[in-house]
Amino acid sequence: MQNTQHFRGDQGHSYGEQLLAHVLTDSLPGPLPGPGSAAAHRHGPATTDGERLTTDTGTGTPASRSGSTHNGIERTSVRATAGPGHETGTAKTGDIGTKDSPLTHISVINSTTANFADWPDWVPSTLAQALSQHGISRPWTHQERAASLAHTGSHVVVSTPTASGKSLAYQLPILTALLTDPTATALYLAPTKALGADQIRAVAELTSASPEFGHLQPCAYDGDTEPEIRQWARAHSRWIFTNPDMLHVGILSGHTRWRHFFRNLRYVVLDECHHYRGVFGSHTALVLRRLLRVARAAGAAPVVIASSATVARPAQSLSRLIGEPAVAVTDDGSPHGERTVALWQPGFVPAVSGENGAPVRRSAGAESARLLADFVIEGARTLCFTRSRVGAELTARQARQLLAAAAPDLVGKVAAYRAGYLADDRRRLERAINDAELTGVATTNALELGVDISGLDAVIVAGYPGSVASFWQQAGRAGRQHHSGDSLVVLVARDDPLDTYLVHHPETLLDKPVEAAVTDPGNPYILGPHLLCAAAELPLTERDVDDWDARTVVDDLTARGELKRRRAGWYVGAGIEPHAQISLRGGSGDEVLIVDTTTSRLLGTVDAVRAMSTVYAGAVHIHQGETFVVDELDLDDGLALTHPEEPDWTTSARERTGITLGRIISERKYGPLTVAFAEVEVTHQVIGYLRTLLTGEVLDSVPLDMPEQTLPTRAVLYTLTPEALADAGIDPARVPGALHAAEHAAIGLLPLVATCDRGDIGGLSTTAHPGTGLPTVFVYDGHLGGAGFAERGHEAFATWIDATREAISSCGCASGCPSCVQSPKCGNGNEPLDKAGAIAVLGLITDQLSGA
Repeated sequence: MQNTQHFRGDQGHSYGEQLLAHVLTDSLPGPLPGPGSAAAHRHGPATTDGERLTTDTGTGTPASRSGSTHNGIERTSVRATAGPGHETGTAKTGDIGTKDSPLTHISVINSTTANFADWPDWVPSTLAQALSQHGISRPWTHQERAASLAHTGSHVVVSTPTASGKSLAYQLPILTALLTDPTATALYLAPTKALGADQIRAVAELTSASPEFGHLQPCAYDGDTEPEIRQWARAHSRWIFTNPDMLHVGILSGHTRWRHFFRNLRYVVLDECHHYRGVFGSHTALVLRRLLRVARAAGAAPVVIASSATVARPAQSLSRLIGEPAVAVTDDGSPHGERTVALWQPGFVPAVSGENGAPVRRSAGAESARLLADFVIEGARTLCFTRSRVGAELTARQARQLLAAAAPDLVGKVAAYRAGYLADDRRRLERAINDAELTGVATTNALELGVDISGLDAVIVAGYPGSVASFWQQAGRAGRQHHSGDSLVVLVARDDPLDTYLVHHPETLLDKPVEAAVTDPGNPYILGPHLLCAAAELPLTERDVDDWDARTVVDDLTARGELKRRRAGWYVGAGIEPHAQISLRGGSGDEVLIVDTTTSRLLGTVDAVRAMSTVYAGAVHIHQGETFVVDELDLDDGLALTHPEEPDWTTSARERTGITLGRIISERKYGPLTVAFAEVEVTHQVIGYLRTLLTGEVLDSVPLDMPEQTLPTRAVLYTLTPEALADAGIDPARVPGALHAAEHAAIGLLPLVATCDRGDIGGLSTTAHPGTGLPTVFVYDGHLGGAGFAERGHEAFATWIDATREAISSCGCASGCPSCVQSPKCGNGNEPLDKAGAIAVLGLITDQLSGA
C-alpha cells in the first residue's frame, strides 16, 4: 500500500503540479475497472523542463497567445481568469508529461492577499465581538461595502470569487437588524437544501455561543422539516431558511399564517443567484415578485441581498430577478491560495469499439474514479463532480474498488452524494463531509454551490458541466482552508464534441467570461400560472398587471374563466388551486418512489418525468454503492420496483422525437439558407434502452413501450435548399446523415453561447419537414414554453455554427465518433451519420452567413 501524505508544492512548482506528477508516476496497481488499464493511462514520468511561459494579465484584453512545442505538445501562454474576480495576476501555463500524456493544458493561478476594512459604525459591539471570537477580526472590503449598501436600503448583489466570505455581507445587516429591532425578521433562500443546511449551521454556531443572540431563533423550513417544527417556526422564528420551492408552495400559498413575519420582514437573502437561470430562474423571478408584493401589502419594505461568484452583469441579473433596481459589489478583498487548473483527455482503449465500430475513449467517469482514488491515497481531500446521479454512484463505487486493492483502510473514506437520497441519509453524509470523515466524495452539482467544505485540496470535474459559471463554481470548492490553501482542479473530458473542443482550446474556458443568466419571466407558459397564484394570494390590481407587463396574459386567463374581474381587481376562479400546479424546476410535481422489493426498503425518489428515462423496467439503478435492477415502473401508483443485482452492464434510455412547427417569431434569409426562431411542439417517447458493458462496448438494445409526452416550446432552426446541398457535394443519399451529424454536434456546442446544459436542449433533423418542405435542422429548449436557450442560439447563430464546424473538422477520427458527431442521447442509434457531410453542411452555412 502506498503512503498517505500531503504534498504542499516545492519552489517553482505548484502544489497541483506536484500532486499531478505523483499521480502520473506512482499509479495504482492493476487495471482500471472497465476500459483500459493502469499502463494504458499512466504514461511514464511526469516531467517539466523548467520552462514557464508567463504573462501579466492586467485588466484589459487577453494577452496575445505565444507558445512553443515540448515533446509534441504545444505550450501556450493565455490569460488565466480563474473565474470572476481573478482578472489580474500571472498565469503559468504548459503541460506535464510526454506527448502521450492525457494532460492537454495546465494553468497556475497565483495567490492573492487580503484587503481589510473597519467594522461599520452601525454594527453593534456585541456582534463585532461575537464575530471576532469566531475568527473574523475585521471584514474584508467587499463585505463591508455590500453590507453597508444593504443597511442603507439598496438591493445589492455581492459578486466576488468562491470562498470570499460573501455570507458575512448579509449576516452583518441581518444580525444587526435582529439585535436592534426585537420585531424584525429575515428570509434566506438557497437553490439547494445542502446549501441552506450549511448556512443555517453557520448562523447557529455564531448565535448559539452568545446569550445576546438567543432570541433570534433561526430555523429551516423546507421539505425535510417536520410539521410540528414548521408550526413552531411560523410562530417564533425570526430568521427562516428555505428555498424558492417551499416559499412558493408552503409559505406564499398560506401567507396569512405568516402575517407577523411578513409585516416585519427587513431582508431577503438570495444566495448563489447565478443558479436562477433558464426555466428555474424564470419561475424564481416570479416567486420573488410575489414575495415582495405580499410583504409590501403587509406594510414591509424588504431589502434583497444576493450573492454569486459567477454571475455576469450582476446588478442587471438581480434586477431582472426582482423587477427593481440593484447595485453590485465586485471588487474582491479576500485572500486566495494558488490554484492549478489542468485539462485532461482520456486516451483510446485498445481493441475496443463502440457503436458502428467507432473507437472508444476511456470514459470520464472511469478516469475520474481512478484520479479520485489516487488523490485519496495521496491524502488530498477531493470532490469529484459528475454529470448525473448514476455517474456519482458509479464513480464512487469504482474508486472504492480500486482502494480495496491498493489501500483497504481508505475504502470507507469515499462515498457518493446526490439528490434523490432520503433526508436522513443526506444529512448523515453532509455531516461526514463537513467533519472530514470522508476524504473523497463523488457528487452531482448538489455540492456545487457555496457549501463551506473547509480543507479541500482538489476538485475533479468529470465532464464539462455545461457553463463556464458552473465550472468555476465547482473549481472553487477546492482551496477553502483558511481561504488561502493551494489547490488543484482537473477537468476530465468526456467523449463529446464540446469537451473535446474545450481541452484543446483552453482559452475558451480560461479566458471566457461567465455567461449571462438567461431568464424570461414574461414567458406566458410561466407567467400565467404565477398570475393565478398571485391572484389567489391577493387580488391582482391594475398596477400589478402593468408592473409585470402581463396585460395579454391576464386577458387570456380572464377569457378562459381562470381569473375573475371584480371592483378590487382580479381574483382566481372558483375551484382553482394554482400553487400545486407549478413545479419550479420543470418536473411534473409527481414523485415516483424507488423500492427494493426484497426488503421493502425505500431507496429514494425521482420525479415522474425523469422516471421514464431512468427507472424504466430493466434499468440499472445504483444507490450508495449498491446496484439494483428495475423490475417494474408503475406510473399510476408512483412506484419503481427493484431487486438487488450486480450486472456487468449499465443502461441508458433511447428516445424518439417528433416536432411540429408553429408560429415563426423571427426569420432571416441568406440565399438558400433560412435561419428562424419559432414556436414548436415536441413529442417524446422512450422507445428502449442500451445495455453497455463497462468497457464501453454496446451489448444490445432492448425495446420498451412507454407513453408519449408532448412539450410546447421554442426552437432555433435552419433550412437549406436541396440544390445548395447538391452544389456543396452532398448527394441526396447523404443528406440525412449529414444533417443528423450536424444536429448532434450543434447540440453539443450550444452551451458555448447559451447558459444551458446539453440535457436542457434537444434536436431533430429531417430531409423534408412538413412545416418547411425543405431539409431542416431544429434545436429546441427542453422546457415548457421555452427557456431562452434556443433564442440565444438564434442570436449568436454565426458564432455557434462556426465553432461547431471547427470542432468536427479538428477531430482526428475518420468517419465520426463520440467526440464529434455521435450522441449518447440519440434515439436512432446514431444512424445515419455522415461526418464529412456535416462539415460540408456547416461550411455551406458559414459561407452563406459570411456573404450576407
